Amino acid sequence: MASSYKLNYSSILHLLLFLSSLLTSSANLSFNFYAGSCSVAEFLVRNTVRSATSSDPTIPGKLVRLLFHDCFVQGCDASVLIQGNGTERSDPGNASLGGFSVIDTAKNAIEILCPDTVSCADIVALAARDAVEAAGGPVVKIPTGRRDGKESMAANVRPNIIDTDFTLDQMIDAFSSKGLSIQDLVVLSGAHTIGASHCNAFNGRFQRDSKGNFELIDASLDNSYAETLMNKCSSSESSSLTVSNDPETSSIFDNQYYRNLETHKGLFQTDSALMEDNRTRTMVEELASDEESFYQRWSESFVRLSMVGVKVGEDGEIRRSCSSIN
Repeated sequence: MASSYKLNYSSILHLLLFLSSLLTSSANLSFNFYAGSCSVAEFLVRNTVRSATSSDPTIPGKLVRLLFHDCFVQGCDASVLIQGNGTERSDPGNASLGGFSVIDTAKNAIEILCPDTVSCADIVALAARDAVEAAGGPVVKIPTGRRDGKESMAANVRPNIIDTDFTLDQMIDAFSSKGLSIQDLVVLSGAHTIGASHCNAFNGRFQRDSKGNFELIDASLDNSYAETLMNKCSSSESSSLTVSNDPETSSIFDNQYYRNLETHKGLFQTDSALMEDNRTRTMVEELASDEESFYQRWSESFVRLSMVGVKVGEDGEIRRSCSSIN
């Protein structure tokens, strides 16, 4: 789906100034980094994402989540892609990640035309960027030049990723440890406007009582929405079932997520927490009422996320295969 979002002149100027300030502190990254060495790189990634999305509308959510899990553990270095015992990818906390085949397809296409040139870390970041656009969200320009990490350890996963039952303070601490602000937390949580989640990520918020009747445990969740979720997750196959993060517009990247929070229909406890606390409620209400503001803030926060802990120069490598170190 093509994006209908248009940046006005002042928004463009604001975004360019913001990006310029970021690059000052990350001089090894640049826009159009591959212009001279592999000018088709971004085109190939975008086409791969669009093609995958056209056949599977759940792909955008998977690709955005993949970037989050990569960047929050060891930085944005594609270490989450490495296969093998004891790697990040093998950790149970990453068991539900998807989108790997999209990254591999893009990498394979690029390697044919530009061998040993484009990092998997850049492909992951570009694919997440393009996934948002494919779902109708804003077009975001991001710098490239990341290098791939040379190690991946499962032990690093749990201390760094955010669980769906975190308190707001725990989330703020996690984001702060990556150099991200409370505004980044609220804005990047907007990624839950697309994608789907397994029942075990939220079914602790309600239960059936001894008589088999619905019982709400988490009062911050809308009663009827919770009952709907319980009914969807009540089958014997609930461990493999998924539910859309956004019950209204699950395949469109819009600001509906924040309107859902206002009506107490955030799927996770971490979603509801944003509406329950004065430190974040005002931002939620602003983003719920102004989609253009959400898109602009998303563009800025997404760039910051994609630059967390990046590796450049000798700190990394260009993997020939994204699933294994050279």
